[in-house]
Amino acid sequence: MREEGLDIRRVQDADVKGRAVLVRVDYNVPLHDGSIADDSRLRASIPTLTTLLDGGAKIILVTHLGRPKGKPVPALRLDVVSDRLSELIGRPVYKTADCIGEEVAQAVKNGHPGDVFLLENVRFHREEEANDGAFARALASVADVFVNDAFATVHRAHASTLGVAKLLPSYAGLLMQREIEALSRLLDTPARPYIAIVGGKKAQSKLGALRDLVSHVDALLIGGGVAFTFLQATGASVGDSLVDDDAVGEVASIVQAASERGVEIVLPSDARLARQLEPDAETFVCDARAIPDGWAAFDIGPDTVRTFRERIEGARTLVWTGPMGAFEMEPFAAGTIGVAEAVAASGAFSVIGGGETGEAVARFGFADDVSYISTGGGACLAVLRGQQLPALEVLRN
Repeated sequence: MREEGLDIRRVQDADVKGRAVLVRVDYNVPLHDGSIADDSRLRASIPTLTTLLDGGAKIILVTHLGRPKGKPVPALRLDVVSDRLSELIGRPVYKTADCIGEEVAQAVKNGHPGDVFLLENVRFHREEEANDGAFARALASVADVFVNDAFATVHRAHASTLGVAKLLPSYAGLLMQREIEALSRLLDTPARPYIAIVGGKKAQSKLGALRDLVSHVDALLIGGGVAFTFLQATGASVGDSLVDDDAVGEVASIVQAASERGVEIVLPSDARLARQLEPDAETFVCDARAIPDGWAAFDIGPDTVRTFRERIEGARTLVWTGPMGAFEMEPFAAGTIGVAEAVAASGAFSVIGGGETGEAVARFGFADDVSYISTGGGACLAVLRGQQLPALEVLRN
């Protein structure tokens, strides 16, 4: 995605007066005991909804929630989402019993400009993720215009992201535009030094991004579970720490590529250990290359935080994806908090790669001190890797 990636059709240029607008949103919100634990994804969509309502549109929202694997799952129905969205926008949100079918078509047909409908979880149908043509046509049949505001799904070629966009006049929502503009700065002319901070649980899910980031950044700071696969690949003893054994060979090739390009890879020098991941676990800090058997690392240690902070202080561009440890539990939160503090204080253009990292930055009070928090972890990584984004390509002028 280069500068021409910004040349997309924008919702603010669409004629929506009196028209039914199908809007793909990302309401894949975290739930706790049947309630929404964090409504930030709903709030992020409000500027686009307001633009459409001010323009005289009738809105039909489509989203997924969780992983129902193509069949209805009562706990993943969207009633709680429609209730909360109604509170946020100050008007009724009419939740339909399904996302396609005659009842849905009739409800939308009977609606008026200013009405907001929320279709039931689109992933209750297997045809969604298969980008089935007939399913896409059924979704599109209730609308005159399509707006994609779900950046977190833009790397997925699904019926509600790609299929419908080929059937209706299609535009990017305001959130989508903000994401593209922020991430384009990382690809086009990032201010140097440009540092990527990569964490998370499993190395396998980050290897592709790491391999491609080596071609863009000046240094890689690697923490979280990902780091211990790297450490083992370099001959360290990591005890019972999480390691992706199948990824060790590819790690070696990434290290070699970084060396050839002069990209520094900084791994943890110490780690906080426990025998089990529990909130009241006995912990201690140990050399990250000499972890005893029976113990596992669940966070980077204080020396590593200091080292990472020194590198971060000298950066002018930062991207961070993946927490440094099991930050949800107090004994293992210090690494993620320390890195968040450093990023927030750096003065660099900083992009947080969504998902758990964005959750952590918000939880620890640093959301207002970073440049941008992406709403899409996987989509953000796809952009940074320079991959084609099918649901974005179809929105180009």
